[in-house]
Amino acid sequence: MAAAFFGDLEPSLQSLLAQAGSGGVEVEAVVGCSSLPDEAAPVATAGDSTSTGSGSSVVGAASAACADEGLQAEVSVVDGGDAGERAVVSGWKRRHRVGKAPPERPLNSARVTALERTLREFPARANGEVIVPEVGVTFDSIGEAYDFYNLYSWERGFGVRYGKSRLNVDRVKCMQEIVCGCSGKPWATNSQSTRCLCPALIRLLRSKDNGWYICEHRDAHSHDLSASFGERAHWPSHKHINSYTKDLIKQLRENNVNLGKVYSIIGSFFGKMENIPFTKRALKTLCGKISSEQADDDVRKTIEVFSEMGAADPEFTYSVQVDDDSRIMNLLWTTGKGKGRAQYHYFGDAITFDTTYRTNVYDMPFGLIVGVNSHFQSVIFGGVLLREEKVENFEWLFREFVKMMSGKKPVTILTDQCRAMEVAIGNVLPHTKHRWCKWHVLRKAKERLGALYGKNSQFKVDFHRIVNQMLTIDEFEGAWVHMLSTYALEKNPYLYQIYETREKWAKPYFSGIFCARMTSTQRSESANHMLKTYVPPGSAMHVFVKQFNKLLYDRDAEESFQEKRTRLGGVVYKVGEPMEKHAAKIYTRTMFEKFQDSLYKSGSYYVDEVVPSEVYVATHFDSESREKWCKVKYKVTVSGGYYTCECGMYEHMGMLCCHVLKVLAHLRFKEIPALHVMKRWTVDARDVLPMHLVQYQKDQGLMTSFSFRHSQLYLNCMEVVRLGDVNVDAYTTAMETIKVLVPKLKMVAVEGDGLGLEERLNTKKARVDGAATQTVVQNLQRDNVLSDAISLDAALLVPSKNRSGGRPTNSRDKPPYEATSKRTRFCTICRLPGHKSTTCPDRPPGAVKPRKEAKCSNCGLPGHRKTSCVRKNPGV
Repeated sequence: MAAAFFGDLEPSLQSLLAQAGSGGVEVEAVVGCSSLPDEAAPVATAGDSTSTGSGSSVVGAASAACADEGLQAEVSVVDGGDAGERAVVSGWKRRHRVGKAPPERPLNSARVTALERTLREFPARANGEVIVPEVGVTFDSIGEAYDFYNLYSWERGFGVRYGKSRLNVDRVKCMQEIVCGCSGKPWATNSQSTRCLCPALIRLLRSKDNGWYICEHRDAHSHDLSASFGERAHWPSHKHINSYTKDLIKQLRENNVNLGKVYSIIGSFFGKMENIPFTKRALKTLCGKISSEQADDDVRKTIEVFSEMGAADPEFTYSVQVDDDSRIMNLLWTTGKGKGRAQYHYFGDAITFDTTYRTNVYDMPFGLIVGVNSHFQSVIFGGVLLREEKVENFEWLFREFVKMMSGKKPVTILTDQCRAMEVAIGNVLPHTKHRWCKWHVLRKAKERLGALYGKNSQFKVDFHRIVNQMLTIDEFEGAWVHMLSTYALEKNPYLYQIYETREKWAKPYFSGIFCARMTSTQRSESANHMLKTYVPPGSAMHVFVKQFNKLLYDRDAEESFQEKRTRLGGVVYKVGEPMEKHAAKIYTRTMFEKFQDSLYKSGSYYVDEVVPSEVYVATHFDSESREKWCKVKYKVTVSGGYYTCECGMYEHMGMLCCHVLKVLAHLRFKEIPALHVMKRWTVDARDVLPMHLVQYQKDQGLMTSFSFRHSQLYLNCMEVVRLGDVNVDAYTTAMETIKVLVPKLKMVAVEGDGLGLEERLNTKKARVDGAATQTVVQNLQRDNVLSDAISLDAALLVPSKNRSGGRPTNSRDKPPYEATSKRTRFCTICRLPGHKSTTCPDRPPGAVKPRKEAKCSNCGLPGHRKTSCVRKNPGV
């Protein structure tokens, strides 16, 4: 082997070796870097030594692979007079100068890779090792060498990482070390670092064909190796997650799948949890990196999401408010055709608004503006991210929202008890009815009432019946007084507080105010709850908006199902009244079922006619068995064909109550009166045209009879439109004919005969002109909104992060009025606020006990303290 090795040397070196051998000098071939210490060189074996004729020996320790590439070797001769003098030949090949070479060798299908070669040689090995990194093994790239050495480290029980590297004068990498994971010094002397100056490594150099080969391999470690597979899996180099798995993890995390479920899902792909090639800690680290990457350049990514939404929906719009530092303070957006803005045009009369969820990385409160559609489903009109919940922020929100909705203001808005929101609504929407959410008012009942509000408590049953079932003010107040006296709660502070604000939340006080049967922000709460299933906690702004669109798609899918159910689903009649059949034709299926419930309840009443055709009284059959405070008689008045019940259900919900239905059945009505059919609950709820075209709506067709000449003109004009839209020539001909025809018609249409459709409508509705003017003004306002809308650009900065430390959460946040306001203290004697029991004017004189005289704690005598006591301190 040594002869073969030296045979590859240059002739000058061969002659030098010959001279050294003839002089009786021992020559040793050393494989390795000449700059390394002597102890790092491989040890020669006796089998590799050869003898010369004069008795001198040459020891070789190089493998045949070291002779590849035709590189030069270095020889150094150490002179000396002793017999032990020797010449040292360094088998380290001089580095090939690659210059401006590519970073890796071109692929060749005929070339056997290092991994394939070592696997083929495995059966012939006696030591049982599968992967063996030998000096001279070649690779196409550094990545291939890293993977090869990493497999070897898994087999042995350690991890690897990239070490030192070197660039040539052309800034091309020519040397790379791959070292043990414990190599190097720790960052600090007193730390938990695993680095302990481990010498194990492989050093890679470049070959002539632009590949890489191992020029040195150190196999000794200065630490214990990992014995079990569980320990080896925690080395960083053995936690690698491929790109396909990373994409899957990213998608799962964006859809708010928690870490444990993500790991379980990946385990199902690999068959079982033990086959996952990385640990749960590695997955957690990757999820942290994904979150950091999502937060980078958040404004630009949000703009891209908005651009995609605008391309798919031309009527999509948004508005943003920035501070003095160009940081986003508030962001409001709404969808357009068929969604937010269009839905608000039909169902924007009653809305709810709630901002108690913080599910973003900036800890900004997110609010949803929610209404009710014709299927009694929650419909989302818009979403908003607010920096702070202050009056000016809410004023900006409501002002921009009304602009986006073409100036249309809601009739009623339900919110929580936030004082800043109440002030903003009063300033921006002065004519809008503002009510509090019943759920927010009563959510502290269990905490404040204690055992009295227990699971099987009769008080809880009575309390909820009063809150949810009372219809009139007298009935509610009478039941409340009866409850307080029954359970001796006249001086309870909590019940006193909520009773004082009953006009803001109690159901009877909603009478006459249209709320679409909403008495709380439960729809906003449920929408926020659904949003939590899509948006992960601590998400970036663009991820938040993207996941918000998924919630909109989910709501659209549910609405489409109800549309299909209304158009194609069968009808089940329960009562058999003629009005029931009429309701099945005009109402959506969900609202028809609610109408059936009211019609069924009407069977429990009988009607007495007090004033013929004007006043009726509906009385409950079981009036004797009901409580004294429970109302059993309801007066129904009739004025101009409009039926008014004192329960106020139609004004509150838009659907007749059971009392009016009983009166109609008593009067043998076969259809619901037209004045009591609210269009927002019908199948034609979205069939809304401008005022000058209102006669063509489906629900107006039966009310207005067209003349023969109007019908003929309409059909022929539609035919002209169809033919004129075929090609350009047809369009030109049609327009030229119309231009000639219109002036002629204006000359002969100066005076009308009173039979024209427009004249008949003007006679019945004198408000058409004013309504048309209002429509034009709304259109102008809408144009101003779109032209003046603030757009995000690259100059904007992301909001400042106010989120506290710890794991982000998507739990419900406390409202501001709960976090800042202090609880009102009540006197324990008179139960009134403003003073304590010690200063109460009703406190009896005898209740004041005389103060005890202070005594010494050592001797028990008055007049001094223990610090000056003579018994304890004799020298005092």
